[in-house]
Amino acid sequence: MRRKKDDHTLTKAEMEIMNILWDEGKALSTHSIIEKYPEPRPAYSTIATFLKILTTKEFVSYRKSEEGKTFYFYPLMSRVEYTRKYMKEVKNSLFGGSLKSLISFFAEEEELTEEDLRDILNMIEKQ
Repeated sequence: MRRKKDDHTLTKAEMEIMNILWDEGKALSTHSIIEKYPEPRPAYSTIATFLKILTTKEFVSYRKSEEGKTFYFYPLMSRVEYTRKYMKEVKNSLFGGSLKSLISFFAEEEELTEEDLRDILNMIEKQ
Protein backbone atom coordinates (compact mmCIF):
# COMPACT_ATOMS: atom_id res chain seq x y z
CA MET A 1 0.00 0.00 0.00
CA ARG A 2 1.39 3.38 -1.00
CA ARG A 3 1.55 5.98 1.73
CA LYS A 4 0.01 9.39 1.15
CA LYS A 5 2.02 12.59 1.45
CA ASP A 6 0.20 13.61 4.64
CA ASP A 7 0.93 10.26 6.30
CA HIS A 8 4.00 11.80 7.91
CA THR A 9 2.15 14.61 9.69
CA LEU A 10 -0.40 14.53 12.48
CA THR A 11 -3.86 16.04 12.46
CA LYS A 12 -5.04 17.95 15.54
CA ALA A 13 -6.98 14.92 16.82
CA GLU A 14 -4.05 12.59 16.20
CA MET A 15 -1.72 15.04 17.97
CA GLU A 16 -3.97 14.98 21.05
CA ILE A 17 -3.57 11.21 21.29
CA MET A 18 0.18 11.38 20.65
CA ASN A 19 0.57 14.03 23.36
CA ILE A 20 -1.18 11.74 25.83
CA LEU A 21 1.12 8.85 24.89
CA TRP A 22 4.23 11.05 25.01
CA ASP A 23 3.23 12.61 28.34
CA GLU A 24 2.54 9.24 29.97
CA GLY A 25 5.74 7.64 28.71
CA LYS A 26 4.26 4.16 28.72
CA ALA A 27 1.93 1.99 26.66
CA LEU A 28 -1.74 2.75 27.27
CA SER A 29 -5.00 0.98 26.52
CA THR A 30 -7.73 2.76 24.61
CA HIS A 31 -9.70 3.18 27.84
CA SER A 32 -6.65 4.70 29.59
CA ILE A 33 -6.19 7.17 26.73
CA ILE A 34 -9.84 8.21 26.95
CA GLU A 35 -9.49 8.76 30.72
CA LYS A 36 -6.75 11.34 30.05
CA TYR A 37 -9.13 13.54 28.02
CA PRO A 38 -11.04 16.35 29.68
CA GLU A 39 -14.83 16.19 29.69
CA PRO A 40 -16.64 15.66 27.42
CA ARG A 41 -14.50 12.67 26.54
CA PRO A 42 -14.56 11.24 23.03
CA ALA A 43 -16.30 7.95 22.33
CA TYR A 44 -14.34 4.71 22.50
CA SER A 45 -14.92 4.10 18.78
CA THR A 46 -13.51 7.54 17.92
CA ILE A 47 -10.26 6.92 19.78
CA ALA A 48 -10.05 3.38 18.41
CA THR A 49 -10.38 4.76 14.88
CA PHE A 50 -7.63 7.32 15.45
CA LEU A 51 -5.37 4.67 16.97
CA LYS A 52 -5.88 2.52 13.88
CA ILE A 53 -4.95 5.51 11.68
CA LEU A 54 -1.87 6.25 13.82
CA THR A 55 -0.84 2.61 13.55
CA THR A 56 -1.26 2.68 9.76
CA LYS A 57 0.74 5.92 9.57
CA GLU A 58 3.41 4.20 11.70
CA PHE A 59 3.30 6.71 14.55
CA VAL A 60 2.20 4.09 17.09
CA SER A 61 2.37 0.38 17.55
CA TYR A 62 0.71 -1.91 20.05
CA ARG A 63 1.12 -5.03 22.08
CA LYS A 64 -1.55 -7.37 23.38
CA SER A 65 -2.05 -7.97 27.08
CA GLU A 66 -1.13 -11.40 28.40
CA GLU A 67 -4.81 -12.30 28.33
CA GLY A 68 -4.88 -11.18 24.70
CA LYS A 69 -8.02 -9.05 25.07
CA THR A 70 -6.56 -5.58 25.59
CA PHE A 71 -4.25 -3.69 23.26
CA TYR A 72 -1.67 -1.28 24.66
CA PHE A 73 -0.50 1.48 22.35
CA TYR A 74 2.87 3.23 22.43
CA PRO A 75 4.59 5.84 20.23
CA LEU A 76 7.18 4.77 17.67
CA MET A 77 8.89 8.16 17.74
CA SER A 78 9.51 10.70 20.46
CA ARG A 79 7.97 14.15 20.61
CA VAL A 80 11.42 15.63 19.85
CA GLU A 81 11.86 13.41 16.78
CA TYR A 82 8.43 14.38 15.46
CA THR A 83 8.99 18.08 16.16
CA ARG A 84 12.37 17.98 14.42
CA LYS A 85 10.88 16.26 11.36
CA TYR A 86 7.83 18.56 11.26
CA MET A 87 9.82 21.78 11.66
CA LYS A 88 12.26 20.71 8.96
CA GLU A 89 9.31 20.26 6.62
CA VAL A 90 7.90 23.67 7.61
CA LYS A 91 11.30 25.27 7.01
CA ASN A 92 11.64 23.63 3.60
CA SER A 93 8.08 24.10 2.36
CA LEU A 94 7.28 27.57 3.72
CA PHE A 95 10.70 29.23 3.99
CA GLY A 96 12.61 27.78 1.04
CA GLY A 97 14.84 25.79 3.37
CA SER A 98 16.14 28.97 5.00
CA LEU A 99 16.53 28.81 8.77
CA LYS A 100 17.20 32.54 8.77
CA SER A 101 13.83 33.21 7.11
CA LEU A 102 12.02 30.93 9.55
CA ILE A 103 13.61 32.62 12.58
CA SER A 104 12.98 36.08 11.13
CA PHE A 105 9.32 35.22 10.65
CA PHE A 106 8.90 34.18 14.29
CA ALA A 107 10.94 37.11 15.57
CA GLU A 108 8.60 39.51 13.75
CA GLU A 109 5.32 37.69 14.29
CA GLU A 110 5.75 36.76 17.94
CA GLU A 111 6.55 40.29 19.14
CA LEU A 112 9.58 39.18 21.14
CA THR A 113 10.72 41.31 24.03
CA GLU A 114 14.32 42.42 24.43
CA GLU A 115 14.68 39.85 27.19
CA ASP A 116 13.39 37.12 24.85
CA LEU A 117 15.91 38.17 22.21
CA ARG A 118 18.76 38.16 24.76
CA ASP A 119 17.76 34.68 25.92
CA ILE A 120 17.68 33.43 22.33
CA LEU A 121 21.08 34.97 21.58
CA ASN A 122 22.51 33.35 24.72
CA MET A 123 21.15 29.95 23.61
CA ILE A 124 22.72 30.40 20.16
CA GLU A 125 26.08 31.43 21.64
CA LYS A 126 26.12 28.29 23.82
CA GLN A 127 25.84 26.13 20.69
